[in-house]
Amino acid sequence: MRDIAYLFVITMLFGFAFLGSASSVTLYSQQEALALAFPDADRMEKKTHILSERQAAEVETTSRSKVESRLVTLYSAWRGETLLGYLHIDVHRVRTRPEGLMVALDSEGRVTRVQVLSFGEPQEYMPVRRWYELFAGKGPDDALRIGRDIDAVSGATLTTRATADSVRRAIAFHRVLVSG
Repeated sequence: MRDIAYLFVITMLFGFAFLGSASSVTLYSQQEALALAFPDADRMEKKTHILSERQAAEVETTSRSKVESRLVTLYSAWRGETLLGYLHIDVHRVRTRPEGLMVALDSEGRVTRVQVLSFGEPQEYMPVRRWYELFAGKGPDDALRIGRDIDAVSGATLTTRATADSVRRAIAFHRVLVSG
C-alpha cells in the first residue's frame, strides 16, 4: 500500500510539472493589445482580407516565411480623422506550442511595437522586452535577419526566428494590402 501511495505522489508531481510547462500563458487580451499599441487612438477599425493566391505568394516571398492562412485581419488605429497606424495579431507555432504576437506599424509600414500576447513554450525561451524593442523603426527595406540585423538570443533561437518571421509578415501584409 505504501508503494502505491509513493507511486501516486510521484505520478502527481510529474503530472503537475508537465501541465505547468505545457500550458500557454496569456499576457494580454486582444483589447489590451490594441490599447497598448495605440494608447492615443479614439477608435479602431477592423478589416478582414482574403489574400488572393498572388498576394499570398507575394507576402511569402517578401517576408521569407510561410503564410498559414489567406485570411488576414488588420486593425487601423485612428485619432479623429488622423490615421495612427496598423496592427496585426499573428498566431503561430514555436516548436510545438502556439505564440501570439501583436505587431503594430505606423502608417508607412514601419514597426512601432512588438508585444507577446500569449506564449506556450517554457518562459525561459521568451526573450526579454528589450529584445522585442529592437524591431522598432524597422520597415519594408529592412531584412530583419536574426544574428545580423536583429541580435540573436542564446537559448531562444526558435522563438526569435518565429518573431522575426511574424514581424516580416506583418510588414508584408501592410505592403500588399495597404500600400498596394
